[in-house]
Amino acid sequence: MDVLTITMNPALDREIIIPHFELNTLHRIFEREKLISDPGGKGINVSMMLSELSGTPSIAMGFLGGYTGRIISEELRRRYPNITLNFIHIDGESRENLSILDEVNHYITEINAPGPVVQEPDLMHFMKLFNTVVSRTKVTVISGSVPFGVPLDTYAVLTEKAKENGNRVYLEARGQLLTNTVKKCCPNVVRPDMRSTNKIMGKEIKTLSEYIEAGQEIVSYGAELVVISYQFKHDLIFTSQGAWILTVKEGELDESHLLGTGDAYVAAMIHDYLTTDHSLLERAKFGMAAALAKTSYLKKEMPSLADINRNLDNIKIEKLD
Repeated sequence: MDVLTITMNPALDREIIIPHFELNTLHRIFEREKLISDPGGKGINVSMMLSELSGTPSIAMGFLGGYTGRIISEELRRRYPNITLNFIHIDGESRENLSILDEVNHYITEINAPGPVVQEPDLMHFMKLFNTVVSRTKVTVISGSVPFGVPLDTYAVLTEKAKENGNRVYLEARGQLLTNTVKKCCPNVVRPDMRSTNKIMGKEIKTLSEYIEAGQEIVSYGAELVVISYQFKHDLIFTSQGAWILTVKEGELDESHLLGTGDAYVAAMIHDYLTTDHSLLERAKFGMAAALAKTSYLKKEMPSLADINRNLDNIKIEKLD
């Protein structure tokens, strides 16, 4: 098995399509296809998208609890037989996340629940299982939030163990989770989660120069590749060789279609790593092409390789000083 994904705080993702969504009013849904439920959590999303993209098998780990946890597990087994589930089942209830998608006004409204409390014996059980599983994989993906009870240095511990076993580690996180991991044991590929935040490594960032400083700081801790979203239609790419800005050349992007674009980005980069000898910059461009292709779909789904390749020509690369 090549890929291990870590989702400490899985969710049952519920997406509701409501044109002309308004607050403080009654909305009736008459079409069942506008009510969507999927297993979720960023690592799980990467596993599902790798499966959809190329049939790449993976191992998914994390914590599941209660009735919601059983639904997540059952749906993954039913729909994705090439994802091996190694979740720790705990007391408490896995969370549900709600996304309201409005294609008319181009809005997406997200409500994310906190998740259960993880007890110390469950965390020790997870770490023991992780130490066994990671020795059989090549790539470890660590994504998303952690539930209560999981220390904020846990991702750094997982990264160190994965790298000791020869894995390339991909991290997508925010806040103190991101800062602690980068400073204590930096992953190979880092994609700060910029949803509803303008902080990276504990610092407020607004200007392009501040974004560049943040990316270069993460590289200075040992990251081989850093990808930071910038002003909606751009990505900033950092390696030890320099910094670049990737820009969508043509077309408007619908903000209501952004659900899952970050996970498509990571899944595409991993697919590229496993199947090509592309440079880090080319790999990041392939990831951005996947995220761009995903915006053609409203639902959380992975675009095809043909869709990704068609979008490669719509991305301009410029070197930054």
